[in-house]
Amino acid sequence: KTVGFKIAIDGPAGAGKSTIAKRVAKELGFIYVDTGAMYRAIALYFLQNQIDTSDEETVREALNGIQVSIAYENGEQQILLNGENVTGSIRREEVGNMASVTSAYPAVRKKLLSLQRELAASADVIMDGRDIGTCVLPKAPLKIYLTASVKTRAKRRYEELTEKKIPCNIEEICKDIEERDYRDMHRDVSPLCQAEDAVLVDSSDMTIQEVTDAIVGYARERQAKA
Repeated sequence: KTVGFKIAIDGPAGAGKSTIAKRVAKELGFIYVDTGAMYRAIALYFLQNQIDTSDEETVREALNGIQVSIAYENGEQQILLNGENVTGSIRREEVGNMASVTSAYPAVRKKLLSLQRELAASADVIMDGRDIGTCVLPKAPLKIYLTASVKTRAKRRYEELTEKKIPCNIEEICKDIEERDYRDMHRDVSPLCQAEDAVLVDSSDMTIQEVTDAIVGYARERQAKA
């Protein structure tokens, strides 16, 4: 087995990337790196400090005051923002929307890119995001483009939030997802798109376990060849 086998999972908001990636990591004994959580941590800082994110220069300056790092507790990734564990507070909808807006800035992406590559350098990792296969880990031996219909993704998000007792509205979630898809796919820097050598997995009619099994299968196949 080669050191540092990398699996890149890309796809739109709400496709279940982190849920699936966590399970695949567990089954394969890989380290799971949730890049979206890193962007969310930066977004949370902007929200907490009322940074004017419509101004790129202000954003660039604010980045100097931000330190994002990762720790693992019982195999679960914890996100630290300036030393404080913010894993629980970055899942709110407004943080996700802010992350989608601010991740379009080159300075924000640059800040996290080196951290992400560093994490992937020395271990077997599975990393999910929007531009992992196309930009962060372009040489990953296995790339997955995980998607699902807007309707399916909205329903899943609705159920996830309802379960956490977070008030939400399915029509609004649908609209949010569509807007986020558009933003992610049309930004100038590292837009969301399927890498040419990525395997397309549409999870609309698949269970979490079926998607996990499919990806683990692809990974074992590629590892055997590596």
